[in-house]
Amino acid sequence: MAHLLYIDSSIRGEHSVSRRLTARAAAAWRAAHPGGTVTHRDLGRDPLPHLDEAGGLARMVPAEQHTPAQRASWQLSERLVDEVKRADTILLGLPLYNYGAPSSVKTWVDHLIAPGIAYDPATGTGLLGGREFIVLGSRGGGYGPGTPREGWDHAEPWLPHGLSMTGLEPRFISAELTLAPVTPAMAELIPLHEQSLAAAERAIDELWVPASAVA
Repeated sequence: MAHLLYIDSSIRGEHSVSRRLTARAAAAWRAAHPGGTVTHRDLGRDPLPHLDEAGGLARMVPAEQHTPAQRASWQLSERLVDEVKRADTILLGLPLYNYGAPSSVKTWVDHLIAPGIAYDPATGTGLLGGREFIVLGSRGGGYGPGTPREGWDHAEPWLPHGLSMTGLEPRFISAELTLAPVTPAMAELIPLHEQSLAAAERAIDELWVPASAVA
């Protein structure tokens, strides 16, 4: 039976564009996989604990030497890795905060970098590859070629590197200029935002449609 891991990270609730995109993608996945099952993790509403001094070194200490805090941190990583392993498809909402990924997404990645269960420490081989990983991005501004802030989006370029040890390979679908409708100074950019959002929604709608139907 097909299984979807569906992850949100926005803190903007019903005003979030990334949540709008992940919800649309999850609905499309469900329609294409009748009887499929879904796990939803909401990092924006229920963030994971950051790796800290008390427990974060669990990944560098043999299990038999774990302190209680290290044991708890490692067990959480095991649960998060298991969520990924059970999924055929992963959806991740990735808004851009202060030109980078939300700290909650960085923490999720940090927990996934777990030797022996997410990658083989002897060979460096990732153990989480071979599954579909769709990242639904949203950016309040525009960061494409030729724009004043070209290259200021540090979330999308970072994620493939952050997860590279695990074997997960993200595919990105993103909408830009999402602040245009609510920022008077960006009003002239609303048509470009609408074009970007419509293109992202079309790409989502085509994700699990047979190629013959799209053609």
